[in-house]
Amino acid sequence: MNTTVTVALAVGSLVVLVAAVALRLADRLGLPSLLLYLALGLALGESGLGVQFEDAELTQTLGVAALVIILAEGGLTTRWADVRRAVGPGLSLATVGVAISVGVTGAITVLLLDVSWGFALLLAAVIGSTDAAAVFAALRRLPLPRRLAASIEAESGLNDAPALLLVTTLGAFLTDSEAHAWWTLLAEVVVELVGGAAVGLAVGFAGAELLRRVALPLAGFYPLAMLALCVLAFSGATLAHTSGIVAVYLAGVVLGNSALPHRSASIGFAEGMASLAQIGLFVLLGLLASPGRLLDALGPALVVGGALLLVARPLSVVASLVWFRMPWTQQAFVSWAGLRGAVPIVLATFPLTLGVPGATAIFDTVFVLVVVFTLVQGWSLPWVARRLGIAAPVTPRDVDVESAPLEELDADLMQLTVPPGSRLHGVYLPELRLPEDAAVVLIVREGRSFVPDATTRLMRGDQALLVSARRSRAEAERRLRAVSRAGRLAAWRGETGAPTGAD
Repeated sequence: MNTTVTVALAVGSLVVLVAAVALRLADRLGLPSLLLYLALGLALGESGLGVQFEDAELTQTLGVAALVIILAEGGLTTRWADVRRAVGPGLSLATVGVAISVGVTGAITVLLLDVSWGFALLLAAVIGSTDAAAVFAALRRLPLPRRLAASIEAESGLNDAPALLLVTTLGAFLTDSEAHAWWTLLAEVVVELVGGAAVGLAVGFAGAELLRRVALPLAGFYPLAMLALCVLAFSGATLAHTSGIVAVYLAGVVLGNSALPHRSASIGFAEGMASLAQIGLFVLLGLLASPGRLLDALGPALVVGGALLLVARPLSVVASLVWFRMPWTQQAFVSWAGLRGAVPIVLATFPLTLGVPGATAIFDTVFVLVVVFTLVQGWSLPWVARRLGIAAPVTPRDVDVESAPLEELDADLMQLTVPPGSRLHGVYLPELRLPEDAAVVLIVREGRSFVPDATTRLMRGDQALLVSARRSRAEAERRLRAVSRAGRLAAWRGETGAPTGAD
């Protein structure tokens, strides 16, 4: 085997292991993990172990591929009920908000740094979109109202397309290439968003129907197939000259909210792949950066970042959300939670590959800005949520039921875990009142497996296997959800067990 390949595999595996340990350290310190990954890349680079890497085009290509996996995971783990309530605010933030943010940030940059309008607007466009990886990682650890968190997540999943169009158009203008009029750019944004949404939804619904009807030979194929469908949505939309970024996110939302075989395992696989993509992406971006130049970029980064955080972002949020009756405290949190991360740094590679004058200064400024303001915002988000009084009380989670097909028996094997706070705790199995052709056949408690009987009670942390005729699976799931929410008297209390957000 080629020695170079062997060494690359060894280094790559060590990087992943070190990054995994660093993630544990980051959780204990409350430090955003992306900063540790960027630091790892810098440590491997020219000022550390001496690895020479200056291929901006390769970084851009791999960066986009990593973002596809990250956005797919974000869609797969997003609840459809939350998206329905947040699609309006999220779309407004992703379009109107980006435009206002870029314009205001660019104007302040021209005023304070004495640079050209073209350069200032390009820099503002690069940092104009929030980062999906940073947003998903930060917000899902906070007890926020669902509509609020979903609005910020939807924004991060949809605003990359407008920002990317702005970056490429302004880059073409600054390199004297063919540039588009403003109204043409606006039309392109609309076409890309609508077209990408159509492709993503089509692939998502068609893929869900396919996975429900086709019994794959190995359970491990289902996670691969689900992620492959998300990547297919991105590729199909991009080839159709629409937004692949929007398509992959929406395809993930549809697939993640469909009743598919091995759904929980598939989402867990996507989360692992997204973590691996984040590690590779941030380490690669750290390798591309040159520490010797970053100190010179600190001043401009603080000026531009301050303009964005304190002026442009609040104005864009108010203008975007004024129509949606969102309380001012929640608008203030949305303004502060506009986290920047990998996406702006990846977008900063586009001017490098286009040969835009001053592209290196843009990359260095964006790199420093992301590091500094991730520290400021990432650590302060829990405190800001508490000060604004918007932290929602922790509520018991719905029971998570996963199904696997038993084709020959026309039955489904379901798995559930009794979560903390669930009223399934203490319920005798007969009190579940499952359909006649459904039964709990095995319980795993504290590492010990046993076959239950009529005197067995469910306990917190129990893992249970159920077998149900396929025609009764939906009824069994509704009954389990109902008892989990309202206890053994769920029917008397009017609890139907409908999925969260269903009418």
